[in-house]
Amino acid sequence: MTMKEEAPSVPECYISEHEGFYGTIKNSTRDFIVTEIDIHGQMVTKPSVSDVPQSSNIIEACPGAKSERKKNIISPKHQHNLKEEKCTPVVKDVDSEPGPGQNGDITSTPSQDCFDLSLILGQSVCEELEQFTALLREASLSPNDGVEKKLANQESSNGSEKKMANQELSLGSFPDKHQRANVHRAVRHNFPFLLTVTNQSEIRVKEDPDFKLLSGLVSEEEAEYFFRFIDTKMPNSVYTFRGDDSKEHRTAVHHFLSRRFGKLVETKSFSDQQQKTTAITVRLRGKGKPRKRMADDSKGEEVYTAFTLRKENLETLEATSYMAAVLGVLPSGFTYAGIKDKRAVTYQSMVVKKISPQRLREKASEFEKRGMVLSSVRSVPEPLHLGRLQGNHFDLVVRDLRPHQGHDTLMELDSLVQEAVENVKVRGFVNYYGPQRFGTGQSVQSDSVGLALLKEEMVAAVHLFFTPEEGDDPQSVAKRHFLQTDNAKEALSLMPMSKARERLMLRALHRYGTGPEGCTRAWLSLPHGMRVFYPHAYCSRVWNEAAAHRLTTLGHRARQGDLVWKQRGEEGIEMGEPSLPQIHVVTAAEEEEEVYSLGQVVLPMLGSSVKYPENPVGGWYQERLARDGLQSCRFRVTPLKLNLPGCYRPLLAIPRNLTYRLEQGQRAGERQQDSNGKSPQASGAVPQHPGADTTRPAGLERQKGGESVQGNGEGKSAVQYPDTDTPSLTLNFDLDSSCYATVCLREVMKCDP
Repeated sequence: MTMKEEAPSVPECYISEHEGFYGTIKNSTRDFIVTEIDIHGQMVTKPSVSDVPQSSNIIEACPGAKSERKKNIISPKHQHNLKEEKCTPVVKDVDSEPGPGQNGDITSTPSQDCFDLSLILGQSVCEELEQFTALLREASLSPNDGVEKKLANQESSNGSEKKMANQELSLGSFPDKHQRANVHRAVRHNFPFLLTVTNQSEIRVKEDPDFKLLSGLVSEEEAEYFFRFIDTKMPNSVYTFRGDDSKEHRTAVHHFLSRRFGKLVETKSFSDQQQKTTAITVRLRGKGKPRKRMADDSKGEEVYTAFTLRKENLETLEATSYMAAVLGVLPSGFTYAGIKDKRAVTYQSMVVKKISPQRLREKASEFEKRGMVLSSVRSVPEPLHLGRLQGNHFDLVVRDLRPHQGHDTLMELDSLVQEAVENVKVRGFVNYYGPQRFGTGQSVQSDSVGLALLKEEMVAAVHLFFTPEEGDDPQSVAKRHFLQTDNAKEALSLMPMSKARERLMLRALHRYGTGPEGCTRAWLSLPHGMRVFYPHAYCSRVWNEAAAHRLTTLGHRARQGDLVWKQRGEEGIEMGEPSLPQIHVVTAAEEEEEVYSLGQVVLPMLGSSVKYPENPVGGWYQERLARDGLQSCRFRVTPLKLNLPGCYRPLLAIPRNLTYRLEQGQRAGERQQDSNGKSPQASGAVPQHPGADTTRPAGLERQKGGESVQGNGEGKSAVQYPDTDTPSLTLNFDLDSSCYATVCLREVMKCDP
């Protein structure tokens, strides 16, 4: 490992010892092609299972039924009931037409993987949950013998480490809110009698008192169906209890449902003349609308259209702002999984609200004038969320390769390139946030703005945001004019139309003034994803510094007090949506036995819900925050409606499906694009995505006289390059979400590309 003088935003601390080489990137936008990989592992330029419209408003025909492979997560008592029950639909949708994304079958069964606790929690936690629910059910049948006593007896007898207290069971910590939502939904579906509670990022389960009360009024089977019905949250759907001839008993049920679920449901009793019985029917109310609203009134609401966006030399916000202006909607109506590079050709999924697919297609020609091409336009049931992607695929060209000082021949460069790329392929790189996270080449970087926002210094944050660059370009002239005159209206007239972010701020400052309140309203004029970008930039800078400090002080092994990802019941880390790794503190014995590798070490991203390493690195975090005056920061900016819970980021990242070619001069990159400017991977010619064949040759491919020679990585090449033509390096690889290709290249080249 080497440590050099700290760069402004990305420390020059490396994981490998190879020498590296010089080179340049982004000589052309088409030298840097980025293709998003969705959560299913598919590149967005390929057909994906997510393209198939799916309804979020669905319920099982037989809510209690389970597949054979999932019976292990239901208590024995419930297994018996499920075998005997008849799968008759008990839930209906009173609307005559299916909603967006529905197929018209009102009792469609959702994907069972959504509720498979063995996938979502892991087998060991699933078994703990089974035992806990079995004890709860046993205690409910034996009221004279409390569950606390049974739990205590079992813990003392088997010496397990179950975290049970006061009839509760901890399922662990889940930093990601989407993971928590999956856990809540799956637990409630499989065990309707349980209540799930979140405390910061920890999820605990306990017996639901409402279920206990309802099961005292109706059968337990009906209570289970009813709670599953409530959890579907499908407006205007209905559930009917079994017939009940006792008016007094029906009244008691009505009162209970009204008292506990009155804001969600309305109840009525209906008589069945043929069966000569009366039953209670429950209907879920519509969302925030009068109960007597007709179904036709809701048409046009919650229309979401997804598409794949190809943009070139455009910021993501610049692209969405232009599309919003053309379509007549707000920029905040566009949602996406991640922000992509400006100086590049990028492919990513987006969703726009309140715009139909037909309307979007009609405007496609106008978007093409600004370097944007839309494809795979389709209807979807919901928007995208930041972070809902598996990663990105990169097709890059590094040009003008030359050795570092002391190497004179291109043969030595050939060897340097091979050693460097193979090292990173095997060992990975330090997972820093890239310089684009902080604003490359800006006088004031984004993390400085974020620090001011975390201190709720709104006016100072605005002034930092409008700090101009040197020179007389139109943007700098407009910024300089605003700071000198405090006249937002005049600055707005000077600001280029392409600077959507700055124009939104200036428009709000003109309307509300430049005082503290006006500056707060100016920040609120930005979409939430852009507002939170600045505090995240500050947190990212601190993470980068923490990573360099950790490596230089504690080395390349997992040390006592480090935080690691640990999948319950498994020794390794299992990536992917269903896998929910837990944070574990390395013990002295585990350090001695080398139980964990450096690749499993994570560092916390600053936030309100994270724990810090229990070693000197944890103390460093506190000192670093105190240095910036944030020793008591709660990481909430209430005036801007921002909350930073924090997360955990792996210390190292490893590129997947890595291939590379060393080519002569301008020939590099020719195979990167087809006639439409797409990469071979993007156009479908060479599938390279997670799960693809990784046995392809990965040696050096050299170009000479129009012929390609594939290297096997053994010995030095005898190929001689003309002095008048410098070689270039073509790289193709995948990275996980929030990992930076420029940082990977820094590790390869041992310098800023």
